[in-house]
Amino acid sequence: MADQRVTARHCIVHGRVQGVFYRAWTVAAARELGLAGWVRNLPDGTVEAQLEGDDESIARMIAAMHEGPPRAAPTRVEQRKIPPQGIAGFSRR
Repeated sequence: MADQRVTARHCIVHGRVQGVFYRAWTVAAARELGLAGWVRNLPDGTVEAQLEGDDESIARMIAAMHEGPPRAAPTRVEQRKIPPQGIAGFSRR
């Protein structure tokens, strides 16, 4: 039976988030928090991420995503709750 404490969020990050190591930073930060999921660039200049883990770690990650790495300038992080997919590890797509 799946762990009921695992939740998931789908996020779209707007602003200056491509070409500034945002994806690599996201992978490192998510792994440090013990989250599973993935991150990728979208053609419109945004970054898409799926996060899976406990609510507290996801909340900490989303708060950090508003800042990002030093050269990034995120302006908005859209998020919505989604069903967990049982992803193992965190990767860059």
